[in-house]
Amino acid sequence: MKRRSFLAKAPLAVAAGATFSNSLAQEVRLKQPKEYKLKHSVARWCLSQYSLEEILPLLKELGIYSIDLIGPNEFEVLKKHDFHCSMCEGAEISLTEGWNRLDLHKELIKRYKEVIPKVADAGFTNLICFSGNRNGMDDYVGLENCAQGLEQILPLAEKYGVVIQMELFNQINHPDYMADSSLWGISLCRRLGTENFKLLYDIYHMQIQEGNIIDSIKKYHSYFGHYHTAGVPGRNEIEESQELNYAAIMKAIHQTGFNGHVAQEFIPLREDPFVSLEKAVTICEQLLL
Repeated sequence: MKRRSFLAKAPLAVAAGATFSNSLAQEVRLKQPKEYKLKHSVARWCLSQYSLEEILPLLKELGIYSIDLIGPNEFEVLKKHDFHCSMCEGAEISLTEGWNRLDLHKELIKRYKEVIPKVADAGFTNLICFSGNRNGMDDYVGLENCAQGLEQILPLAEKYGVVIQMELFNQINHPDYMADSSLWGISLCRRLGTENFKLLYDIYHMQIQEGNIIDSIKKYHSYFGHYHTAGVPGRNEIEESQELNYAAIMKAIHQTGFNGHVAQEFIPLREDPFVSLEKAVTICEQLLL
């Protein structure tokens, strides 16, 4: 499907019952990245039906020049298209096997020490990590285990200017995952005491797990280095069919002085996911124009 012909047949402002005006949608569509109030990105896996080579030009049409969750094996593709990776991956073992396991530290340290220089050499900053599942482990023990392992890679991260970011998940989609609380994650940040370790604050996950999104952002934004979005319920488009007011949330993020990226990480229901992405940018910028 050709994107331009599809958009001509299904204008953003009327797609799926959109309430945003044609003028607002057009204004956002014509903006260049430097004119956005926020830095926008999108998670690679949400567009898995396309190759990376296909995705990047279509993102540029929307004024988006960053993409999330790319590993070193595809950094050259990003460089070819003059694209930024706002959250790198490729050092982790899995979502369930993470830094809370002492028996995994040797392997994790090896992996992160290999990938951190590659992230920096490519001109990127953020590298994702995971706590792992509890498997009966006490949360305090898990926090101390995470700190013990992460302390062995953070000097290298500091040397290369790379920020290690642990993602927060909910217990519905990721049962038994340890980093399921913003306060647990903040405690780990305080324990480590470095600007090179932050939390990837996934708004979708934290709405399900604990709610109080805007208040948490206002109080604890200094610990949040990156944001992910998706609609609740369903993890689909961030529009009128779900319970989160993303325009207000983005206004709160902007007011904190946040200079990082907001990455859309929803599962699109539309046939053309770039229509959904375009509308998501419109919503996120609505109160910031």
